[in-house]
Amino acid sequence: MHKSRLGTIVIDCESTDVEQVTQFWSQALGWSARPLKDPNGSGYRLLDAPAEGPTVLVQAVQHPSRVHIDIETDDIEAEVARLERLGARRVKFVKRWWVMEAPTGQRFCVVNPQRPDFAEKANVWDAR
Repeated sequence: MHKSRLGTIVIDCESTDVEQVTQFWSQALGWSARPLKDPNGSGYRLLDAPAEGPTVLVQAVQHPSRVHIDIETDDIEAEVARLERLGARRVKFVKRWWVMEAPTGQRFCVVNPQRPDFAEKANVWDAR
């Protein structure tokens, strides 16, 4: 048995200037932005979205701009296997997470829990 849920909506922006691309999204959505506390997160900015919704990040990337989601889970391999049974495929392992592709072509990531309320608000899945 493992848990998972929608954790983050990531706005990927093809740019080397995360501050510039964050300015647009911060103003467009009416949410302030701040750097992540994680020193490895220098290419990200956290938008102060309402607490009841998923986390929203702006990320400076080297690939074409797009939006992707992160599914957070307490067992990455079990969640990846569950999603593969639904038709997704593994694309690439990056640092601590899997980039995957849905049967319909959208890319998404399977990551470790990101928010403190994960345990009580995540879906519970039987290992099958």
